[in-house]
Amino acid sequence: MKYVTSIAALTLLSASVAQAAEIDVTITNLTKGIHFTPFILAAHDSNAHLFQTGEPASAEIEAMAEGGDISGLATQAGNLGAVVVENPANGILNPGASTTTSMSTGSLDRLTIASMLLPTNDGFVGIDSWHIPAEAGTYTVYLNGYDAGTEANDELATSMPNPPFITFGNGGTGVEATVTNADIHIHPGNLGDTNATGGISDLDSSAHRWLNPVAMLTVTVK
Repeated sequence: MKYVTSIAALTLLSASVAQAAEIDVTITNLTKGIHFTPFILAAHDSNAHLFQTGEPASAEIEAMAEGGDISGLATQAGNLGAVVVENPANGILNPGASTTTSMSTGSLDRLTIASMLLPTNDGFVGIDSWHIPAEAGTYTVYLNGYDAGTEANDELATSMPNPPFITFGNGGTGVEATVTNADIHIHPGNLGDTNATGGISDLDSSAHRWLNPVAMLTVTVK
């Protein structure tokens, strides 16, 4: 069993001329019943991408999206000269919770963030190469959930991570049996059902169903 973007709005709250070198980053889980695995945050230049929608997922993205493993992405980002922050929440980010970290980005002006969505087969929340503003201020961005396109979204307990704090039934027949889009794309969200011992899904639709956006990103440029 495997374990463990997308800009909807951008709000400038205050601004004065400054160089984007020191930033505070806050991520808030906006969902009712979805948990986020440890995040990776990478500040890098405009030539680097850890993932892109419409493109196949790398092995590093697959490991993160299916099992929450960010070690490969951290190595990849480091090799690209990125400033990397791993696991700012010191573990799982629960629904409604927030985590904040600080980064010294220097001349690097792009920000990429990723974390697996639990429980999903290969869903993740993230943002790809967001341009860090050069003006001081506080900026808010809403983040979508993505499907890595590496595993069928069957929503079955046998093929999804099952941490002790997430409970769901078993005996479902499976929402889908094959991958229908093998590129990174917007996740359709969990379907779930209300049958704990059967139905098509092992997920509880009253707790595990979700729609985008799933997270709020707040960046303060100092």
